[in-house]
Amino acid sequence: MNTISLAPLAVVLPFFGAALAFILIRHTRAQRVISISILSVTLILEVFLLFAVWETGAQAVNLGGWLPPVGITMVVDQFSALMLVVSSAVSLAVLIYAAGQGMTDGDEDGPISIFHPTYLILVAGVSNAFLAGDLFNLYVGFEILLTASYVLMTLGGTTPRIRAGVTYVVVSVVSSLLFLITIAMIYAATGTVNMADLAVKLADLDQGTQLMLHLMLLVAFGIKAAVFPLSFWLPDSYPTAPAPVTAVFAGLLTKVGVYAMVRTETLLFPGDRINTLLMVVAGLTMLVGILGALAQTDIKRMLSFTLVSHIGYMVFGLAVGSVVGIGSAVFYVVHHITVQTSLFLVTGLIERRGGTANMDRLGGLAKLSPLLGVLYFIPAINLAGIPPFSGFLGKLGLMEAGVDLGTPLAFVLVGASVVTSLLTLLVMARVWNRAFWRTPEDAVHPDPILLATGTDGSSLRHSGDVNEKSTGKFAGRDAVDLLPRTMVYPTVGLVALGVSLTVLAGPLFSLSDNAAQDLVDRTPYIEAVLGEGAGQ
Repeated sequence: MNTISLAPLAVVLPFFGAALAFILIRHTRAQRVISISILSVTLILEVFLLFAVWETGAQAVNLGGWLPPVGITMVVDQFSALMLVVSSAVSLAVLIYAAGQGMTDGDEDGPISIFHPTYLILVAGVSNAFLAGDLFNLYVGFEILLTASYVLMTLGGTTPRIRAGVTYVVVSVVSSLLFLITIAMIYAATGTVNMADLAVKLADLDQGTQLMLHLMLLVAFGIKAAVFPLSFWLPDSYPTAPAPVTAVFAGLLTKVGVYAMVRTETLLFPGDRINTLLMVVAGLTMLVGILGALAQTDIKRMLSFTLVSHIGYMVFGLAVGSVVGIGSAVFYVVHHITVQTSLFLVTGLIERRGGTANMDRLGGLAKLSPLLGVLYFIPAINLAGIPPFSGFLGKLGLMEAGVDLGTPLAFVLVGASVVTSLLTLLVMARVWNRAFWRTPEDAVHPDPILLATGTDGSSLRHSGDVNEKSTGKFAGRDAVDLLPRTMVYPTVGLVALGVSLTVLAGPLFSLSDNAAQDLVDRTPYIEAVLGEGAGQ
């Protein structure tokens, strides 16, 4: 059997797992086992898909017996396969983390029976978006993951989560509506929504119509990717969700938007007609995002702003448009998914150990939990781009592409990327200095749970300075409960995965460059869908 023919299982398996988890809605332990098992099998399948396309190039699967451009087509190339593997690996780590949190807390932070099926539906939507061979199926993938994300964001039903969820829903609906209108206009103009077919037919439209459709798609995807000035919704939405939900949102949702931008810019609208606009957007996204991060005291909000900022690096590589630029952007997407998710998981541990994620109320964590300090320090310096980590290698590749382009605006973008990297290091250092290095007594408003912790790291149960009201659900717990192994182990695994990107940078850059070459050439994708000779 051809391995690529199994590609639809990357979507079907999570849906099947979601159905089983929903049937077992009253059996949370069985839900955990099924969810983790299904996602593990899905990851193994996607690894095989990646190896298959690494050797053979892009391949397509036609569903329902209908041939393209009429039928539904799923396309697996090196770019989509790489995104599938990374997204599922990260999703699995976050799912194990969430299961560990549920077991430790007695599932009291939200309706855990709904979490598992909804989470698997989110994964199915992400996979469907990466495999979609036509614009409408891409839209369906977005709607599946967005519908699931609405539920996950409002788990627990607290007022801040509901308020943030409303903002998220409104922005997402506007983006989806714009995307759907654009799909309808493209179909009216060309008679197809198959992306390989559109790559051929869009060139026959007049330049004005092409530009209008191009910009409409770019705005729709720009909202989903949170590029400036369409990123206003993200810092207020993500930090309110539970830690595992925030982590998976930060790692995946905006990257699906970036994926859609890269796919459509290279396949449907090749050339440099709007590259200047993309460069301006990339520069502003980097600088405005990191300046917003500098103004934050809450670690989750700070990381949300850095998330926006580093989307700018990916848009920078896309704007350059060369194989080196797009290859570096692909590498940076993989790096950022892994490292940003790691940092949000670590922040969840910081909040448990210190009682808060506010830097003004934290201190002494390096002494209280050296392991937590290491788990924060490694991805933090990786995100900041300190050599020899993958963050440095990705940024170096992007800067090289900008210098090779040689335009004044490209040099400005190179300078902006350097400034953003330095400011990211400053932001990460502020968290380290305040939360980990100084003593709890030096904090502006130290959290009672820190003051009630002994110098040996053990929790002082039922201290007179601590009560249930001041420390919430973490009061009176031992240190092992504040940092449960079932949450620490997946975090360690994800941090290690981030480090492995440095160790395996050579093969990963080779894969990214090959993927970029196919994206720029377009022919392998078109011929995989429409047949040999169609891309000429």
